[in-house]
Amino acid sequence: MKLSSFARVALAALAISATAAAPAFAEVVLHRGNGSEPQTLDQAHTSIDVEANILKDLYEGLTVYDAGGKIIPGAAESWTVSDDGLTYTFKIRDAAKWSNGDPVTADDFVYSFRRIEDPKEAAGYANILYPIKNAEAINTAKPEAPVAIDTLGIKAVDPKTLEITLERPTPYFITLMAHQTALPFHKAEIDKFGPEFVKPGNMVSNGAFTLAENVANDHVTVVKNANYWDAANVKIDKVIFYPTDDQAAAVRRFEAGELDVNYYFPTDQLKFLQDKFGKEEVRIPPALSTYYYAFDERQPPFDDVRVRRALSMAVDRDFLGQSVFSGAQLPLYSFVPPGIPGYTPAVPDFASKSQLDREDEAKALLKEAGYGEGGKPLNVEIRYNTNDNHKKVATAVADMWKALGANVTISNSDTKSHYAYLQEGGKFSVARAGWAADYPDPENFLYQYISTTVTFNYGKYNNPKYDDLMKQSYAERDPAKRYQLLHDAEQLLMDEQGVAPLMVYGAPWLVSSKVHGWQDNAANEHQSRFLTLDQ
Repeated sequence: MKLSSFARVALAALAISATAAAPAFAEVVLHRGNGSEPQTLDQAHTSIDVEANILKDLYEGLTVYDAGGKIIPGAAESWTVSDDGLTYTFKIRDAAKWSNGDPVTADDFVYSFRRIEDPKEAAGYANILYPIKNAEAINTAKPEAPVAIDTLGIKAVDPKTLEITLERPTPYFITLMAHQTALPFHKAEIDKFGPEFVKPGNMVSNGAFTLAENVANDHVTVVKNANYWDAANVKIDKVIFYPTDDQAAAVRRFEAGELDVNYYFPTDQLKFLQDKFGKEEVRIPPALSTYYYAFDERQPPFDDVRVRRALSMAVDRDFLGQSVFSGAQLPLYSFVPPGIPGYTPAVPDFASKSQLDREDEAKALLKEAGYGEGGKPLNVEIRYNTNDNHKKVATAVADMWKALGANVTISNSDTKSHYAYLQEGGKFSVARAGWAADYPDPENFLYQYISTTVTFNYGKYNNPKYDDLMKQSYAERDPAKRYQLLHDAEQLLMDEQGVAPLMVYGAPWLVSSKVHGWQDNAANEHQSRFLTLDQ
């Protein structure tokens, strides 16, 4: 049957109308306040959690944390461990692909781990992989006596089978494989672009998302990776990460619906915010994290144990926890926070004394060291990364130390600059820092104060006895004896106040009721791939 011209026009109009009326599938965009600006998106040079939040959306390691903070298979679908605990064999997923469609192979991990341990790369977190055979020897070798990179204990048995040999049995090794430093690289992009491989358009990644934009001090945008092996279960199309150093402004943006999730909020407003938004949206679960002050022990007066102990014991941690953080952070006297099963953190002798007794003892110690009334001036500068809460802590601690007769000033810089300065060995008096566990083991906190640890031993604590205890712990295979060695090392660190722990962190998050799949967890891991968002 032929249609008249009028009929054809009418049907065309109906078709257009039907198309226009069809429901459109709106792009699902998650707006994440991420605390601070990332220093880098290169897994060889990452060091802080705000970078990990982005990197773990872009890349996938052999293992990953699920929404509840438990380790599950990632790029590797399975693994086996030899009876002596020294050899791990991973099976890479057949469906695992890079964002350009290339298959993810065992060779990708061989290349990536070798790049991390290559001394020329100067990867700040190279020590994370030191349990791998020869990793430390390669990474710490002098230029005049290099150790061949191909002696690293990792090899591709075939394209989808990866074998890793360890120096010693490491009970937390599978957890290490979920760290951002253990994320793989796509070699071709590094060969082609060098350090510029981290830029949008250059980066090839194997995670649930790919990099679309990186606008300094404004936002980082990642979009869904169609080639990701589990793309069908990723419900977010785009994630935009914003640096939110200004916490008050971040709260206003959350209230206005401009942020769906935000990391950090002014914890002195915890009750107010929970009354306003409800506890489901204002979350602060306990985390394996330590809030601390580091002393620069390369120079007087902080090379004197008496001065460090005096300053530390004069800090009223209960006041900080209650007045600055409204109880959201708890006083801490050990460097390893409580919560690791089987391990008892070590505390200094003054932990059990009253605050008044500590202050009296602090004055006596300073006098003995030649400072205080009638003695040498004690000048202290407290450095902190820009943040309302850190400023309040620094101001309160400054007042506590002024009561001892110290001349105290405070200074701040943005998070990126603050940590870059410390990690590059810049000198200071006292510096604020925090440490969130990379894996739930006391070694993850204590290795930082081994004298050969360059990046994170900001104050350059150096005690051969401490080093020896840590060395013994690495050789000890009995779990109870190993924990005792770690405890003894921590006891030494705390007795000398090589570092002054102040509080146990909570992980402060604002999470909109529109966001589903969010689970509080001590690992503080929240990959966007596990979330959904109401439109």
